[in-house]
Amino acid sequence: MATYEKHHCWSILLRLFHWMFVLSIISLVTTGFYINNPWTNTMIEGGTTSLAMTYMRYIHFIAAYTFASAVAIRLFLYIFGNKQERILDILPVTGRNIKNLYRILLHYSYISDSHDDRLGHNILAGASYLITYFAALFMILSGFYMLYPEVPFWQTWGSKLLVSQQWARFLHHCVMWWFLLFVVIHFYFLIWNDAKHPEGLISSMFTGVKFKQKA
Repeated sequence: MATYEKHHCWSILLRLFHWMFVLSIISLVTTGFYINNPWTNTMIEGGTTSLAMTYMRYIHFIAAYTFASAVAIRLFLYIFGNKQERILDILPVTGRNIKNLYRILLHYSYISDSHDDRLGHNILAGASYLITYFAALFMILSGFYMLYPEVPFWQTWGSKLLVSQQWARFLHHCVMWWFLLFVVIHFYFLIWNDAKHPEGLISSMFTGVKFKQKA
């Protein structure tokens, strides 16, 4: 039977980022759907005004600031994090990383059972996260442009990059679907990897510890 060793993998800051990112995405998507198409009436019996939209918008804005803070933390860790958290560990720019990308594509395609014993993210996962963070930056920029259209900075750059409030809202809504797709794929591969390779992939986001098979 294979034996495993404990290895510290993720810092407290990265785990904080992860859960801030998760909770803010859940809040933003839920409230965003409501803001786009409210499923409750704005009036309740007796003619009393309901403040559901006000509350939803407030939660959306709080979640947006949490989301932006989480992305800022991750960008910081890409530069100043530990070895597994830095951007060079997930880019296919070294022989080790290119080899890992090739192996993981074969592995996920069920063509090969070869598995890289890697402490951090594999290159395919890392690339998908990087795309997601670029999408997150777009959501932050378009969101602040819609929130503060009268502020000269957002008015100038928002108009140059997004043309108008209408286009910003449309693109903001479209990119949101990437996050839903990402969540589904992320969950699938989390469970798939944890079932095939008992390395503590899921628990590592709570403990910071992963397990590597002893040589």
